[in-house]
Amino acid sequence: MTPPEPPALVYAFAVCRGGDLTGTALDALDPLAKLPGLPGAGTGAPVRTLAAGPLTAVVQDVPAAGFGEAALRQRLADRDELERCARAHHAVITAAAALAPTVPLPLATLYLDDGRVREALGERQTSFLSALDRIAGRAEWGVKVYAPTGPPPGPKTASEAASETSSETASAGGPGSGRAYLDRVRTRQRNREQRHTLALRAAERVDTVVRGLAVAARRLRPHGAEVTGAHRTHVLNAAYLLDLGRERELHAALASLRRDETDVQIELSGPWAPYSFADGGIADGGTAP
Repeated sequence: MTPPEPPALVYAFAVCRGGDLTGTALDALDPLAKLPGLPGAGTGAPVRTLAAGPLTAVVQDVPAAGFGEAALRQRLADRDELERCARAHHAVITAAAALAPTVPLPLATLYLDDGRVREALGERQTSFLSALDRIAGRAEWGVKVYAPTGPPPGPKTASEAASETSSETASAGGPGSGRAYLDRVRTRQRNREQRHTLALRAAERVDTVVRGLAVAARRLRPHGAEVTGAHRTHVLNAAYLLDLGRERELHAALASLRRDETDVQIELSGPWAPYSFADGGIADGGTAP
């Protein structure tokens, strides 16, 4: 017989060091007032902190009826509901990160009760403490580099002009029309490949410069056309962990790169809570999946 589902679950948003959110150093600022005032998962229950040895979890009680495995799977399959949940999750993490070093937890991290939360944090205590040491006094910044997919600006090259002339002959049914058409296709493909190669090289130069400012970096999977649109290709999606106070250097470096790397578009976002540096791979600056 299947055991009855508990009436409530515990939704965990993030992990901080014990005392960072509730210690006397922050009491005068009433830091907890910012957390219970957040809607969190929108259940009406307050966002609260839960002590777990040297760690503190930021959690909220949620009804099992809406957050059980089947119900949650159905809700998150809806694009609008997924976006709403992600924004609410991010808002709590951002509020906690404004108060203390914070390790974000994945969306919809759920436990049966407070005891299970403490047990889970205890099992990963060393990893969490190491991550918190690593991110203290630092923030995550995102850099994206895009390559335009349209034809390059400016006058046509001699090969493109010759190809178009051949194409006109082909469309008129002149001699060698099939060969002219294939030459045009090959020329366009070759030009696309050349532009993409130039964009990849530019992206590597951007990554090298920003890595020089960061204490850790991660290359993330580039977005597809469904996110970027058909007019550009995503060639670099990277996250960088920088010391607080280096924002001016970062902005100056990217301004210089934008002047030099005219074949690509460079976008900067942040500062963020360190989503990309919250796991055990934080120290190696490796590549995230």
